[in-house]
Amino acid sequence: MNPLLFQTRAKALPALYSAMAMFSSSFAFAAEKPNIILMMADDLGWGDVQCFNPDTPIKTPELDAMAAAGMQLNRFYSSSPVCSPTRGSSITGRHPFRYGVYYANTGKMKTEELTIAELLKTQGYTTGHFGKWHLGTMTTEIKDANRGRPNNTKEFSPPWLHGFDTCFSTESKVPTWDPMLKPKDFGTGSLKKGWDFIQDKSKAEPFGTHYWNEQGSIVTDNLEGDDSRVIMDRVVPFVEKAAEKQQPFFAVIWFHTPHLPVVAGPKYAAMYPDATDFEKNYNGCVTAMDEQIGRLRATLKQAGVSENTMLWFCSDNGPEGQKEAPGSAAKFKGRKRSLYEGGVRVPGILEWPAKVKAGTVTDFPAVTSDYLPTILDSIQAEYTGKRPLDGISLIPLMTGEKKERQKAIGFECKTQLAWHTQRYKLYSSNKGKSWELYDLSEDPYEKKDIAKQHPEIVTKLAAELASWRESCKQSDQGGDYQ
Repeated sequence: MNPLLFQTRAKALPALYSAMAMFSSSFAFAAEKPNIILMMADDLGWGDVQCFNPDTPIKTPELDAMAAAGMQLNRFYSSSPVCSPTRGSSITGRHPFRYGVYYANTGKMKTEELTIAELLKTQGYTTGHFGKWHLGTMTTEIKDANRGRPNNTKEFSPPWLHGFDTCFSTESKVPTWDPMLKPKDFGTGSLKKGWDFIQDKSKAEPFGTHYWNEQGSIVTDNLEGDDSRVIMDRVVPFVEKAAEKQQPFFAVIWFHTPHLPVVAGPKYAAMYPDATDFEKNYNGCVTAMDEQIGRLRATLKQAGVSENTMLWFCSDNGPEGQKEAPGSAAKFKGRKRSLYEGGVRVPGILEWPAKVKAGTVTDFPAVTSDYLPTILDSIQAEYTGKRPLDGISLIPLMTGEKKERQKAIGFECKTQLAWHTQRYKLYSSNKGKSWELYDLSEDPYEKKDIAKQHPEIVTKLAAELASWRESCKQSDQGGDYQ
């Protein structure tokens, strides 16, 4: 086993010792290693991106171009209808109920878990996390964000303890323009959801969430204007430096946009003259994020690494999608916090010129837990042993070898359960006391419950779901860390 596996914080050593039997060193002989970037928006709906929903008023030319240049995944799922659990699944390949991240602001990323960053570091990758973390606190010394406070060691779990060399990270949300500031009368009326950009800074006060670097220090410079640009200002030099050194890199870019509170700068708000005040801020901040995605794509080309960079984009869950908060799931049922399609079916895009044919569109079911197996497969790695993964490699999808998904996708959130196969979806709002069944191949908008017509399918899928939940329970009780 590669001794580099042990070059991490001492706290994480128990997990890494157990990884000895789980991560084959055969990948050391892999061909040229791809660079890998995982981008994620926050609360962006399936219907908020033009290439998925041409009826949206939101301008997303760069995401549209990225999809046209690669693969558009029409049936891509976040592992949860809320943010923290999905983020955990994205870097572990495992459902968050396996390690106690059941909901937003709940639990933390355990040091015993193995992240993509930790595994890739053993193969010479440089790693970076940029943007929202939401898998634990950043400090035990000061009040910060949602959960950070003096002496709170229980929830302390920053990205630099999980394999990330470079960090520019917040614990949780920030405004999407001038991320460190809020109006002095924030918290009253509609200001909870967003505002027009603050022109007079004397009428502002600190928002209360800081950006932290990999040394555990607060970042104080270059924090004004569009938050997506503030993040990308750190990503670009990270990419350029790695490319110059010809070192493979792994970057996680988790935008705050368009999570509330939404604020758009004057340039972006002016792009939506016919929208309501709130809509122009929501739409504008999405377009500003889209612009920065274009900047990243241009940087990859200029650095000469775009051909062999695996560039992913998705959202952490469905949109708020309420009357008072824009965001669209298009025609899909449900929204954020729901396990109906609108809460977990999110825009999914992959651009990888070396491996993915331009203009590819697929309805293959994929999920954020698929990232880790796909990435390991791309460098000819094997994740073996008894620790279960919930994702699958999507490399056979890219090569055309696989047309249908054999491994079902499981979901659990509070009292809701769901089990997705290639064709069917089993759903319960009350932990299995009653069931709904949908044929997503014919009824993607979940208008017709066919459970009574197909009790045999309900029985079969419910049994599979129960077995999966028991496996998650065993993991959550520490069974994977023996």
